[in-house]
Amino acid sequence: MAQLKDKIAVITGAAGGIGHAATLAMAREGATVVLSDLNDDAGHQIEQEIRASGGQAFYRHANVASTSDIEALVNFTVEQCGRIDVLVNNAAIAIPGTVADITEEKWNKVLDINLTSVWRGMHCAIPHMMRQGGGSIVNMSSAQGLVGFSGWSAYAAAKGAINALTRQAAVDYSKYNIRINAVAPGTINTAMNVRIYAEAEDGEALKRYWVSRHVAGRFGEPEEVAGLIVFLASDAASFITGEVIRIDGGLVINGG
Repeated sequence: MAQLKDKIAVITGAAGGIGHAATLAMAREGATVVLSDLNDDAGHQIEQEIRASGGQAFYRHANVASTSDIEALVNFTVEQCGRIDVLVNNAAIAIPGTVADITEEKWNKVLDINLTSVWRGMHCAIPHMMRQGGGSIVNMSSAQGLVGFSGWSAYAAAKGAINALTRQAAVDYSKYNIRINAVAPGTINTAMNVRIYAEAEDGEALKRYWVSRHVAGRFGEPEEVAGLIVFLASDAASFITGEVIRIDGGLVINGG
């Protein structure tokens, strides 16, 4: 049986990378997916792709930096589908900079989009999940919340805070049958990472170094992360909450 049969799932940052792969995977596993992004063309294309394959999907424009947008996204889901069983807080940006050289504006932007957006999603969805008797939330963290990469202070701070927020929220809402977990990928083959190589002084050298940090000897694929997201969203993970689960090709364990 499909892992997410008859479940209603909301995902942010759904138009590319891990978000795109997770959206398609949840739809294949039987979920009705409400996908959101700022890229409306890509979002509508994914919506149509899912519908053409026999799945159920709705695209909604939403800026995760806006509480009113996220509230509208959640309310649309409940009004259209009757409930919200799964929330995947996936949207993020990557702006490099050490503590000394990143500007306050860029620091605040990274924390707003990467961290506060997770709070916004949970803040808006959890009351509905409480009333309906439960749900599953998956927050997108990163191995960079667990191990240092030179020059990524704001990104690492946001992801580390997501880990703590996930654990805290899991404690607060487990009595309502709401499970809250985080996924911490290593380096994944996404457009965001391709842009990082392109903007680096020596992108190929940077890429080789990042690969060397992974015991698996390669980067991960979005579809691999999507499989973990589907599992955590499903009833098969019913005894898992408050966890930060790495899918990092051995990045964190590599002391080399």
